[in-house]
Amino acid sequence: MFISSAFAQTAPAAAAGGGDIMSTLQSMLPLVLMFVVLYFVMIRPQMKRQKEHRAMVDALAKGDEVVIGGGLLGKVSKLSDQILHIEVANGVEIQVQRMAISQVLPKGSLK
Repeated sequence: MFISSAFAQTAPAAAAGGGDIMSTLQSMLPLVLMFVVLYFVMIRPQMKRQKEHRAMVDALAKGDEVVIGGGLLGKVSKLSDQILHIEVANGVEIQVQRMAISQVLPKGSLK
């Protein structure tokens, strides 16, 4: 009486499949552009930083003053393939992995 009857409407006919190659390329273009931008904004700079860090770690020598990842300062006293011996105070020496070095300081930074 107060509520009218609701009737379902028929769905519009689906477009015939197939489509041409241009419409497929146009639909994939934003996705491809996102990956290109992602590469140049994030991936490439990160690879460059890793390469620079690896070169810095490979160039370490005895007597270099370094900063360890946790912020500890010291002087390299011994070198081996993967382990460095760092003197953090007179008579106090610690062992760290080479990759834990975050920065090489200029000579004379530690007093």
